Amino acid sequence: MSTTLYNKIPLGRGPLLGSHKMHAAVALGVLAGAGIVWAAVRALR
Repeated sequence: MSTTLYNKIPLGRGPLLGSHKMHAAVALGVLAGAGIVWAAVRALR
């Protein structure tokens, strides 16, 4: 099989971290983690 320009074009599949769904998942994870830490701190008081 030869290497052609067609094989090198990503066809819209960008990096995983560049996708909007990944950004939303990371933001949701950060918010959930902050909520868990806040609840744990309140429970220990």
